[in-house]
Amino acid sequence: MKKYLDVLKTVDLFKDIDECDLQPLLSCLSAKESHYEKSQTVFSTGERIERFGIVLSGQVQIVQDDYYGNRSILAKIDIGNLFAESFACSETKTLPVSVITTTESDLLFIDCHRLAVPCAKACGFHSRLIQNMLSIVSTKNILLTQKIEFTSKRTTREKLLAYLSAEAKKAEGNCFYIPFNRQELADYLSVERSAMSAELSKLRDDGVLKFHKNQFELL
Repeated sequence: MKKYLDVLKTVDLFKDIDECDLQPLLSCLSAKESHYEKSQTVFSTGERIERFGIVLSGQVQIVQDDYYGNRSILAKIDIGNLFAESFACSETKTLPVSVITTTESDLLFIDCHRLAVPCAKACGFHSRLIQNMLSIVSTKNILLTQKIEFTSKRTTREKLLAYLSAEAKKAEGNCFYIPFNRQELADYLSVERSAMSAELSKLRDDGVLKFHKNQFELL
């Protein structure tokens, strides 16, 4: 765990907790580290979970497959970020999504019950952790609302422009990189890849934007 100390210090869940307190905190939370290969399933749809994860290295995707096998990417989770916390801490605990690694990854798992309920040692971490968790969940709800805004647009063109405009705003400039390849972007926006690629070409030909791989420039 020590080799990931620098990562743990950046995790929002541990905000305002002293570095020297991290190790005893993780012991109190019964934190467990696990290694996963690329494209390995971490959690499956329908699974009941009581632990949420933190990405120590690598990356995971939150995905949802419909009855016909069409996949929608709900989120990509990078180093230092949490995943499945809302489901692990809910009463149902049944996952409506799957979590899959996009590359070789080391993940840290924390028991949600241990986080919410003060232990016998009366550690002073719990109230701070709960406050931090509320902030994380609130922020993710905002991002989910934004994704719904993108996917609720009527046309592929409108979805692309809404998403790319938001990414430009986040980058504070008209030139930026997106975290998706073409298939992943199509899955994220819930559109067909071929139709999306054709629309990107039209937008480029119309002088609306330029792009190379996952780098975009709005004109």
